[in-house]
Amino acid sequence: MTSAKKKPTPKKGVLDIAAYVPGKETAPGVERVYKLSSNETPLGPSPKAVQALADVSTHLETYPDGASHLLREAIAEVHGLNPANILCGNGSDELLGLLCQTYLSPGDEGIFTEHGFLVYKIQIIGAGAVPICVPETDCRADVDAILSAVTERTRIIFLANPNNPTGTYLPVEEVRRLHAGLPGNVLLVLDAAYSEYVRRNDYESGIELVSANENVVMTRTFSKVYGLAGLRIGWLYAPLAVVDAMNRIRGPFNVNAAAIAAGAAAIRDREHIDRAVAHNQTWIAKLTEGLEALGLKVTPSVGNFVLIHFGDEAGKTAADADAFLTCRGFVLRRVTAYGFPNALRMSVGSAEANEGVLAALKELLEKA
Repeated sequence: MTSAKKKPTPKKGVLDIAAYVPGKETAPGVERVYKLSSNETPLGPSPKAVQALADVSTHLETYPDGASHLLREAIAEVHGLNPANILCGNGSDELLGLLCQTYLSPGDEGIFTEHGFLVYKIQIIGAGAVPICVPETDCRADVDAILSAVTERTRIIFLANPNNPTGTYLPVEEVRRLHAGLPGNVLLVLDAAYSEYVRRNDYESGIELVSANENVVMTRTFSKVYGLAGLRIGWLYAPLAVVDAMNRIRGPFNVNAAAIAAGAAAIRDREHIDRAVAHNQTWIAKLTEGLEALGLKVTPSVGNFVLIHFGDEAGKTAADADAFLTCRGFVLRRVTAYGFPNALRMSVGSAEANEGVLAALKELLEKA
């Protein structure tokens, strides 16, 4: 007889996972809210993507293309890639999880850096593997520290480049040095979610490294510069063997029809992308200058956000600033879970939102 006290239990490690908590979206009691907590583009999606979405809405009774041919071909066309080396997913988050499910077994190790994307650790543990967190140096991934952490059990390394929430990046020479020091059976995953925003001559998103090797994967997203976060579209560029292995376990219709159509239209709209990048370039500089003029430390960022560090004195902590800003409708991101208990991450928003945050922080700091 089955005991009434017995119940299903999750597999080992699942309950050890700290669930991912997205940036808050609301400011209770405030009429006008500026959401600056999720690194979304203030320009919104391309009008061409919106039209493609509308066109799809008349055919919702049919399943999407299970291989996302239209989207993969558009990505391949824009980046000069072979569509066969591209895999699309329900956001890059799904692809990160699929990589872990495909390449990690219980007892294996997955490496990430101390201020890296929280999903890396979640997916490593979810696959039954051991998460290895490597210290950073000056809020930037440290190649030597990563290589020192590699053992015979290491199977995957996640490197966000640029990184969120710091906005820092590794030059291509450092990324190549990291790869050169890895055993051939270790998969290097370059998460390039913010690569479209980077304007540095010594930066590469990872396409060249993937093309020349069998153990490198690059992941990308449509949630940032393309303004399609609500549709959840991610893609990766990988060796054929990696794509083949992942295709064997991914869901048959993991990318919906709306995402496929809108994504294909968005990635081809170069003018809209250029406007979004230009807006970001202007405001990342203005925000950094304005925040530093207030006496705040800002980690230099190449993304579409800034990491703002506050002091420990009463009235000037990150918690104080967060409460003060929220009451005025400016919603930023607490980053305690990323190892920054006294910092806020601010997405680059509209001119009105950016100016409003600077004015509100000036008021707060002058009062303290």
